Amino acid sequence: MKARIFQKPKNAMQSGRAGTQRWFLEYAPAEARKADPLMGWAGSGDTRRQLRLSFATRDEAIAYAAKNGIEVEVMPTPVRTLKIQAYADNFR
Repeated sequence: MKARIFQKPKNAMQSGRAGTQRWFLEYAPAEARKADPLMGWAGSGDTRRQLRLSFATRDEAIAYAAKNGIEVEVMPTPVRTLKIQAYADNFR
């Protein structure tokens, strides 16, 4: 069983950073999706894809994975870079 631990990045369409401090554990897909012959929807029998666990800290997520024997890959938090720009720069 494989999973990844990551932090959600800030939404580019909004200025707030709500929900970006939490750490998430998502399971890797165990089987490929296939089209349903009747409806044509894509789906699989893998129910763990629907599960996303939330933790306050990265260490809590790693401890949970170690306790339950889950092999994890910790994704580093992307570095935030600020592009400082004045309104007058639009007219140069």
